[in-house]
Amino acid sequence: MITAEIKDKLIRIVSDKNFEDNMTSRLVYSYDATPNFQSLPDAIVSPRNTKEVSEVVKICNEYKIPIVPRGSGTNLCAGTCPTEGGIVLLFKLMNKILEIDEENLTITAQPGVITLDLIKAVEKKGLFYPPDPSSMKISTIGGNINENSGGLRGLKYGVTRDYVMGLEVVLANGDIIRTGGKLAKDVAGYDLTRLLVGSEGTLGIVTEAILKLIPMPETKRTMLSLYQDMEKAAQTVSKIIASKIIPTTLEFLDQPTLKVVEDFAQIGLPVDVQAVLLIEQDGPREVVERDMKKIEEICKVENAISVTVAKTQAEADALTTARRSALSALARLKPTTILEDATVPRSEIANMVKAINEISKKYNVDICTFGHAGDGNLHPTCLTDARDHEEMERVEKALEEIFQKAIELGGTITGEHGVGTMKAPYLKLKLGEAGINAMRLIKESLDPNNIMNPGKVFAKDTRKRVVVSK
Repeated sequence: MITAEIKDKLIRIVSDKNFEDNMTSRLVYSYDATPNFQSLPDAIVSPRNTKEVSEVVKICNEYKIPIVPRGSGTNLCAGTCPTEGGIVLLFKLMNKILEIDEENLTITAQPGVITLDLIKAVEKKGLFYPPDPSSMKISTIGGNINENSGGLRGLKYGVTRDYVMGLEVVLANGDIIRTGGKLAKDVAGYDLTRLLVGSEGTLGIVTEAILKLIPMPETKRTMLSLYQDMEKAAQTVSKIIASKIIPTTLEFLDQPTLKVVEDFAQIGLPVDVQAVLLIEQDGPREVVERDMKKIEEICKVENAISVTVAKTQAEADALTTARRSALSALARLKPTTILEDATVPRSEIANMVKAINEISKKYNVDICTFGHAGDGNLHPTCLTDARDHEEMERVEKALEEIFQKAIELGGTITGEHGVGTMKAPYLKLKLGEAGINAMRLIKESLDPNNIMNPGKVFAKDTRKRVVVSK
């Protein structure tokens, strides 16, 4: 509860134009991209700098007011929904690129910088920031760090964690700490940087990040491989990796997804096949040519009915853009689209795809599957209608079984979407009680009053999509 006294203190810090508590604003920031989930905050606060963040946090800690840091709200696990009310800390005013250091190959940015804007800024200097979540046109760097976001290029280049070299973070008591830096080596103390990346705003608030850059690859080629047998497509993925080739991108789309994407993108994708692999490789020209030739041979051995290489950059970009549009395309089909992620070892991709199809039939729900097949991260996507409560029960049972199957195959319940609220009930499938207790001890030591994004990661017993009014 934010009293008049607390409100006045917050306004003195950020100014009245950066404090909002009217119902319209509260509604706007009551939900993220998670379907059918909403919870009202008490207020929205937009700090202008780290000092203001620290002062706001001190007040919240004193009065035990929950804080939810938020970028663009593209989160898919209800991680930025203020489930216990309190303050949404909005970073729209802390959105500057502070430095591009070409000597040390780093970029320093505030959390509100849009991911694609950062990528374009470094590319102008011939540099490359590889993490590329599908939401990069609107997602922010701070959100990427909180969720340890992945993307299409994760197979070859890794995920956000692999590019975070240092952080400025405000802790729950208002203290400001710096971790890491522009260093190739640093083993001074615990690796707090890696602890904070992916912590979903539950341990501290990121106010600045030093990110690693690499030289821009010399060239890139894009290939489309078509299959009438979905398991053969999945087996191709394993064979490519086993051949010691690591493509930049190795994406999978099943037929239902393919049809919807083509209807949406209108670029001439074939819709009469059971599965498609979208494969990219980048690097020195001779290496790319050699790798693509070998990949084409593997695809054909695995009974691909067609293998084509994009002739122009525009054609290649169209294919990649179409893949990135998969969620948007699927969302047009039914009122509720639930995009999940489960990750398995690459060698188990075929078994996981088969299991998803069997589970879909078992519970009589529509599931389209696509994802980052090269790193084992699949996105089973349920097309449903939240108003049909009986069907939603079947959807949730199907998703739970999918997570259980992923664990059974040596995988995990989430590869890049995070735990948040929606995955929290299943976290013990992966970590066990002892693992969760170890995490809880860390949380309690850094945030004893539980103000940092409370209600996330550490679970309620059941997974529910609800509207919470306050």
